Amino acid sequence: MSGKPALRRLIDLPGIADLETRALMNREFGAPEARAEYPELDEVSLKLFGLTADQAAATPRPAGWDGVEGLPEGKQVFAFEDEGWDVTDAKRRPLRTLVHFNQQLWLAIRGVAGELPFAPEDDKPQAWVSALAADAAKFRKR
Repeated sequence: MSGKPALRRLIDLPGIADLETRALMNREFGAPEARAEYPELDEVSLKLFGLTADQAAATPRPAGWDGVEGLPEGKQVFAFEDEGWDVTDAKRRPLRTLVHFNQQLWLAIRGVAGELPFAPEDDKPQAWVSALAADAAKFRKR
Protein backbone atom coordinates (compact mmCIF):
# COMPACT_ATOMS: atom_id res chain seq x y z
CA MET A 1 0.00 0.00 0.00
CA SER A 2 1.33 3.43 -0.94
CA GLY A 3 1.32 6.18 1.65
CA LYS A 4 1.28 8.88 -1.03
CA PRO A 5 -1.99 10.77 -1.38
CA ALA A 6 -3.62 10.99 -4.80
CA LEU A 7 -2.47 13.84 -6.99
CA ARG A 8 -4.78 16.82 -7.38
CA ARG A 9 -5.58 17.28 -11.06
CA LEU A 10 -5.45 20.77 -12.53
CA ILE A 11 -8.00 19.77 -15.19
CA ASP A 12 -10.50 18.90 -12.43
CA LEU A 13 -10.55 22.47 -11.10
CA PRO A 14 -13.64 24.51 -12.08
CA GLY A 15 -13.32 25.97 -15.55
CA ILE A 16 -10.06 24.32 -16.57
CA ALA A 17 -11.57 21.41 -18.54
CA ASP A 18 -13.69 23.83 -20.58
CA LEU A 19 -10.66 25.97 -21.37
CA GLU A 20 -8.65 22.88 -22.27
CA THR A 21 -11.37 21.78 -24.69
CA ARG A 22 -11.25 25.20 -26.33
CA ALA A 23 -7.47 24.90 -26.62
CA LEU A 24 -7.94 21.56 -28.38
CA MET A 25 -10.22 23.23 -30.92
CA ASN A 26 -8.09 26.35 -31.36
CA ARG A 27 -4.30 26.07 -31.03
CA GLU A 28 -3.92 29.80 -30.52
CA PHE A 29 -5.91 29.52 -27.29
CA GLY A 30 -2.96 27.70 -25.71
CA ALA A 31 -0.44 30.39 -26.64
CA PRO A 32 0.74 32.79 -23.90
CA GLU A 33 -0.45 35.83 -25.87
CA ALA A 34 -4.01 34.43 -26.00
CA ARG A 35 -4.81 36.03 -22.62
CA ALA A 36 -5.17 39.40 -24.33
CA GLU A 37 -7.84 38.04 -26.68
CA TYR A 38 -9.59 35.64 -24.27
CA PRO A 39 -10.37 37.33 -20.92
CA GLU A 40 -11.96 34.12 -19.60
CA LEU A 41 -8.44 32.80 -19.00
CA ASP A 42 -7.81 35.57 -16.46
CA GLU A 43 -11.31 35.15 -15.00
CA VAL A 44 -10.72 31.46 -14.25
CA SER A 45 -7.26 32.22 -12.90
CA LEU A 46 -8.62 34.86 -10.52
CA LYS A 47 -11.36 32.54 -9.27
CA LEU A 48 -8.96 29.65 -8.70
CA PHE A 49 -5.73 31.28 -7.56
CA GLY A 50 -6.61 34.86 -6.69
CA LEU A 51 -4.28 36.33 -9.30
CA THR A 52 -3.87 36.45 -13.07
CA ALA A 53 -0.91 35.19 -15.07
CA ASP A 54 0.30 38.78 -15.57
CA GLN A 55 0.09 39.44 -11.82
CA ALA A 56 1.96 36.20 -11.17
CA ALA A 57 4.67 37.18 -13.64
CA ALA A 58 5.05 40.55 -11.88
CA THR A 59 5.26 38.97 -8.40
CA PRO A 60 8.78 39.22 -6.98
CA ARG A 61 10.30 35.81 -6.34
CA PRO A 62 11.99 35.17 -2.99
CA ALA A 63 15.74 34.68 -2.74
CA GLY A 64 16.71 31.19 -3.81
CA TRP A 65 13.74 30.78 -6.16
CA ASP A 66 14.69 28.10 -8.69
CA GLY A 67 12.80 29.47 -11.71
CA VAL A 68 10.79 26.27 -12.08
CA GLU A 69 8.01 28.10 -13.93
CA GLY A 70 10.45 28.75 -16.79
CA LEU A 71 11.30 25.09 -17.34
CA PRO A 72 9.91 23.29 -20.38
CA GLU A 73 6.40 21.99 -19.69
CA GLY A 74 7.53 18.37 -19.81
CA LYS A 75 9.93 18.95 -16.93
CA GLN A 76 7.36 20.95 -15.02
CA VAL A 77 5.01 17.95 -15.15
CA PHE A 78 7.41 15.95 -12.98
CA ALA A 79 8.09 18.88 -10.68
CA PHE A 80 4.36 19.41 -10.18
CA GLU A 81 3.91 15.71 -9.43
CA ASP A 82 6.56 16.01 -6.72
CA GLU A 83 4.36 18.74 -5.21
CA GLY A 84 1.19 16.64 -5.44
CA TRP A 85 -0.31 18.01 -8.67
CA ASP A 86 -1.12 16.36 -11.99
CA VAL A 87 -1.05 18.93 -14.81
CA THR A 88 -1.56 16.49 -17.67
CA ASP A 89 -4.46 15.35 -19.80
CA ALA A 90 -5.82 11.80 -20.07
CA LYS A 91 -2.92 10.85 -22.37
CA ARG A 92 -0.35 12.19 -19.87
CA ARG A 93 0.54 15.20 -22.03
CA PRO A 94 0.93 18.61 -20.39
CA LEU A 95 -2.31 20.55 -20.58
CA ARG A 96 -2.40 22.97 -23.49
CA THR A 97 -3.55 25.67 -21.09
CA LEU A 98 -0.77 25.00 -18.55
CA VAL A 99 1.08 28.05 -19.89
CA HIS A 100 -1.78 30.19 -18.55
CA PHE A 101 -1.77 28.74 -15.01
CA ASN A 102 1.67 27.34 -14.19
CA GLN A 103 3.06 30.52 -12.58
CA GLN A 104 0.02 31.03 -10.36
CA LEU A 105 0.08 27.39 -9.29
CA TRP A 106 3.80 27.49 -8.46
CA LEU A 107 3.44 30.69 -6.44
CA ALA A 108 0.46 29.29 -4.53
CA ILE A 109 2.07 25.88 -3.89
CA ARG A 110 5.12 27.58 -2.44
CA GLY A 111 3.12 30.12 -0.46
CA VAL A 112 4.57 33.16 -2.21
CA ALA A 113 1.36 34.65 -3.67
CA GLY A 114 -2.18 33.69 -4.49
CA GLU A 115 -3.96 30.71 -3.03
CA LEU A 116 -4.62 27.09 -3.80
CA PRO A 117 -8.21 26.22 -4.68
CA PHE A 118 -10.23 24.60 -1.91
CA ALA A 119 -10.09 20.81 -1.85
CA PRO A 120 -12.65 18.99 0.29
CA GLU A 121 -11.41 16.29 2.61
CA ASP A 122 -11.52 12.80 1.15
CA ASP A 123 -14.35 11.15 3.05
CA LYS A 124 -13.82 7.67 1.59
CA PRO A 125 -12.38 5.23 4.12
CA GLN A 126 -8.87 4.07 3.50
CA ALA A 127 -8.48 0.55 2.12
CA TRP A 128 -7.32 -0.91 5.41
CA VAL A 129 -10.41 0.43 7.22
CA SER A 130 -12.68 -1.21 4.65
CA ALA A 131 -10.75 -4.47 4.93
CA LEU A 132 -11.08 -4.43 8.73
CA ALA A 133 -14.81 -3.83 8.47
CA ALA A 134 -15.16 -6.75 6.03
CA ASP A 135 -13.13 -9.02 8.31
CA ALA A 136 -15.26 -8.03 11.30
CA ALA A 137 -18.43 -8.81 9.37
CA LYS A 138 -17.09 -12.26 8.43
CA PHE A 139 -16.10 -12.93 12.04
CA ARG A 140 -19.60 -12.02 13.31
CA LYS A 141 -21.20 -14.43 10.81
CA ARG A 142 -19.27 -17.40 12.24
